[in-house]
Amino acid sequence: MALETCGNCFSCLLVPLALWSIVVNVLLYFPNGKALPAASYQFPNHEWYFEGICFSGVMILLLAVILITLECSVFYRCCQSESCNKTYRSFISIVLALLGIAFSGYSCIIFTLHLIQGPFCNSSSGWNYIFKDTAGGYLTDYPAWSKCTEPANIVEWNIILLSILIALSGLQLIICILKVAAELKRTLCGTYSVFVQAGFL
Repeated sequence: MALETCGNCFSCLLVPLALWSIVVNVLLYFPNGKALPAASYQFPNHEWYFEGICFSGVMILLLAVILITLECSVFYRCCQSESCNKTYRSFISIVLALLGIAFSGYSCIIFTLHLIQGPFCNSSSGWNYIFKDTAGGYLTDYPAWSKCTEPANIVEWNIILLSILIALSGLQLIICILKVAAELKRTLCGTYSVFVQAGFL
């Protein structure tokens, strides 16, 4: 019962998570909080492709807005049968929530892989992923962070922001899973109750 009652709240929770994902992703373009000229800082591929901004940000935000719109009582006026409308609404909500699982799950994997790979920084050997062969071991090898000479504090900046993005996308994933479970419970229990009532009639 609690899962079904809170089903409508899940969509609203996705909005701030998506907005925060966009903000944190944008901060990745400003290492150490400073805007550096393109000549001095080469953006890695995952930032040029806008994977984080697109999937965990814009796409999740669009899905949340559509889900919230579907949950508005005004939507019920679009169909003649309220029970039929609820069924279609639940079906569409499940499809959108499954898309949310795909988007957030993909983002979580991408952020984790980039955290393991390490930042793209300038060292004695030039601009490169100098920690890519450590399999994430650099995360606890604090003296090795000094190998990145430019941008300043890029390792700490990268770790903090990517950790936040992993947490945000993970929460999005959990919420979307709960949304699917809530809609399935609502649909199956509602259909079951209709069959029971019809059998008694």
